[in-house]
Amino acid sequence: MKLSEKIKELRKRKGYSQEELAAICNVSRQSISKWEADMALPETEKLLILSNVFEVTIDVLLRDELVIEGVKEVFNCGSNAIRDKKASMFEGALIKESIEDEAILDYLSVHKVELWNTGGNPKYWTVIFFTSAEPNLPELVSKVMIADEGRGGNWFVDFKKDNMKYIVFRDKILKYEIGNDAQKLEVCMACRKLGIPDEQMHWGE
Repeated sequence: MKLSEKIKELRKRKGYSQEELAAICNVSRQSISKWEADMALPETEKLLILSNVFEVTIDVLLRDELVIEGVKEVFNCGSNAIRDKKASMFEGALIKESIEDEAILDYLSVHKVELWNTGGNPKYWTVIFFTSAEPNLPELVSKVMIADEGRGGNWFVDFKKDNMKYIVFRDKILKYEIGNDAQKLEVCMACRKLGIPDEQMHWGE
């Protein structure tokens, strides 16, 4: 089912008219009509609103092969967007602008997308909150992280699985057991050598 078809179907299930959904999304009724006719695509900000209104994940909206039935509820509170996760799954947040190949997103179950104002260039970062059951996720992610001074230097993503925390750079995977201060210190020292300032090492555990 296409995104356009899902928007129309979910709108009707919720009992909204095009005018009512347009008011919620702060767009014109014509915009809703174009989305449902597959003549235009909602912006990332509007997709986030739609996912919250319809109580489905961004993943379900965007991926044609995923059906509406049986989807998970979407929550609105930052990192708390990932709940009721299965045991032994990776969970974290990935900045879309930090990767070179978006094919990595195929390995993620997207639970929430946020736009963060950077105050610089680019003006916004697209932050994807995810879980993943892919056992080789750290290795796969390490192949697509940007490591280029012209594009922000050494980008990294942090995520966890069970009691292990992973800090992943291009071709480099660092990890420590949560609660093991000695291991965490070693990881922080390695990050400093890669040019990461201390204020960027306050990753959640």
